[in-house]
Amino acid sequence: DSSFLHFHESDCDIGGSSSCESMLSLNTEKILSQAKLLAEQKRFPFATDNDNTNEELAIAYVLIGNGLYDEAIRHFSTMLQEEPELVSAIYGRGIAYGKKGLHDMKNAELALFELSRVISLEPDHPEVFEQRAEILSPLGRISEALSDLTKAIQLQPSARLYRHRGTLYFISEDYATAHEDFQHSLELNKNQPIAMLYKGLTFFHRGLLKEAIESFKEALKQKADFIDAYKSLGQAYRELGNFDAATESFQKALLLNQNHVQTLQLKGMMLYHHGSLDEALKNFKRCLQLEPYNEVCQYMKGLSHVAMGQFYEGIKAQTKVMLNDPLPGQKASPEYLKVKYLREYSRYLHAHLDTPLTEYNTDIDLPGNFKDHWAKNLPFLIENYEEQPGLQPHIKDVLFQNFESYKPDVQELICVADHLGSMMQYETPGFLPNKRIHRAMGLATLEVMQAVQRTWANSKVRMNGKTRLMQWRDMFDIAVKWRRIADPDQPVLWLDQMPARSLSRGFNNHINLIRGQVINMRYLEYFEKILHFIKDRILVYHGANNPKGLLEVREALEKVHKVEDLLPIMKFNSKTRDGFTVNTKVPSLKDQGKEYDGFTITITGDKVGNILFSVETQTTEERTQLYHAEIDALYKDLTAKGKILILSAELGEVDAVCNLILSLVYYFYNLMPLSRGSSVIAYSVIMGALMASGKEVSGKIPKGKASIKKPSSLVDFEAMTAPGSEAFSKIARSWMNLKSISPSYKSLPSVSETFPTLRTMIEVLNTDSSHCLKKTIVVV
Repeated sequence: DSSFLHFHESDCDIGGSSSCESMLSLNTEKILSQAKLLAEQKRFPFATDNDNTNEELAIAYVLIGNGLYDEAIRHFSTMLQEEPELVSAIYGRGIAYGKKGLHDMKNAELALFELSRVISLEPDHPEVFEQRAEILSPLGRISEALSDLTKAIQLQPSARLYRHRGTLYFISEDYATAHEDFQHSLELNKNQPIAMLYKGLTFFHRGLLKEAIESFKEALKQKADFIDAYKSLGQAYRELGNFDAATESFQKALLLNQNHVQTLQLKGMMLYHHGSLDEALKNFKRCLQLEPYNEVCQYMKGLSHVAMGQFYEGIKAQTKVMLNDPLPGQKASPEYLKVKYLREYSRYLHAHLDTPLTEYNTDIDLPGNFKDHWAKNLPFLIENYEEQPGLQPHIKDVLFQNFESYKPDVQELICVADHLGSMMQYETPGFLPNKRIHRAMGLATLEVMQAVQRTWANSKVRMNGKTRLMQWRDMFDIAVKWRRIADPDQPVLWLDQMPARSLSRGFNNHINLIRGQVINMRYLEYFEKILHFIKDRILVYHGANNPKGLLEVREALEKVHKVEDLLPIMKFNSKTRDGFTVNTKVPSLKDQGKEYDGFTITITGDKVGNILFSVETQTTEERTQLYHAEIDALYKDLTAKGKILILSAELGEVDAVCNLILSLVYYFYNLMPLSRGSSVIAYSVIMGALMASGKEVSGKIPKGKASIKKPSSLVDFEAMTAPGSEAFSKIARSWMNLKSISPSYKSLPSVSETFPTLRTMIEVLNTDSSHCLKKTIVVV
């Protein structure tokens, strides 16, 4: 690497102080001898043919090398008074100004001025352009720095220059171009672990995780003790959903440096989202010992404590994040934006720890504007907001409950729940298994099963302080309460319970499939299906508005195989030049021939790498009412058929009930009525209601493209992209592999009676379930 980037820095603080002067006088002999050697070998930029001049220049360069920048500047200035266009002196003075520190704009401006003078006098030296880029980039003048590096590469390509430019493209989030530069750099010098790491990161940030993993492994072959490569490898495996491989990589990074804060933070985050809260907490505490002001670790420490029911410690950690106000003009961190919502919600949960869950309703209790702002992740600026009461001393934190302390039938219940929850795990890249969510949603499934069975037997349920026959929302509310308490960080709220003002504007559930160069790996399997739908809609549009150009459009569409291929077709019509939106339609079962708005597909952009390809559902009041009417009718029909089913278990009746359950949830998926968690909540309702009908799901949601017939599935996207409820039922049943329910389910204790309060729910979610592996689970 170039010497000017790696001068030896002296501890002497130059400012004309006597200590520096004495140091200079002490080192004079050493400096002169170094300079003599440097001059003889002409080992400094723009050496001249005059030996005396070279010796003088060499002295100034040695001064820079010893951190004596002001002395060097004075020395160069003296020489320039005699010879104003001495290029080496102008260049050296520019470097010295840059080394003095770019935090002082005066230094930066003087450095740039000198380097620009050198370029005007000697325009064919790549190192000057590179040096100027070194000064421009920290000032945020990235495009000018890139221009300089491009010029340097044109003059004399090198591995270092390509790597330097690639790094700037990477900072600018132009990952595809950065990747090309790192590739060129590695072709010129393949043994560059840092360039290989960055090449991997260009894949990682575009969602190309498998390619990223290969590059990180290659970097580790070149440098076996490369902590950042192990850390990045761990993060790539975590994003892929491979918990064991991610853990191994993070562990290797920490073996090399047990105090590596970033690895501790990332490992802690992964453990939290895997449901291992105790282990996560250890990492966040260690992170804070090393970096007491680390906001991410502080926030996650508070969250982990609260999720486990340790509210006193949790709120203490949250308050520390709240006190960390951003400076004027500084952007608030995501943790700072979220922490006040979490603290208020934590106080609410603590106050309700021992209140029976049947006696209150979170959606009604929490203030409307609070819910609205929290769901939209807005800054906590709520007018006339009245804070939740502080922690009440008489309400104690949740204590750890040993698995053996539960009765054998409750232990059985927990083990069955763990098994059922694992059936909901997506095997698609991007979904990390979360055993805490598995347990919660497994218990939700069993509670739904028991509640639906009671309803079909004409029993009433107690919800929100009232005893009545269960409605469809009550059925979903069972799953909602379990999903909420499994991860209190996420606002799982009914959107139709939001303030009227925000409902009238509509709530958007937004998913980016492609944003710029970033591909959302989770939904990759659905790109083709959505693309096919878009092509159909384009033909319909041009058939109605551009019949003369229809043939040309049809021919162009035949060449469309990926999203970016649509860009030229957008130019065919002035209305779609900048982008277009396509709406899906959801056919009604209640009113034949009627259709509701499904989701909206949006494509904007003008070139590859600058595309926004997204889908969103907009939950307006009118749309919600239409879907509710549909779900109401299906639920009424389901309840009637369920009551008949209990009396006569005929095969046809079971089949009809299964189809009604899947149809009802098809509309729920398309409505997306919750701010978070709609998908797993809906699937636990499917499983629970099917079990009430005497059928259980024995097949897992398909994974990977093992064959063309069975691509991996995301149940919500299957529902959203299916042409109707019957098609969705058919797809879902193809993998569910429904079989008759095991009789042992009937002997399980009541979930709602076993865990009647938040305290008991948190206790059971905290309980270690490793014993379940040793037990024989009743589900066979």
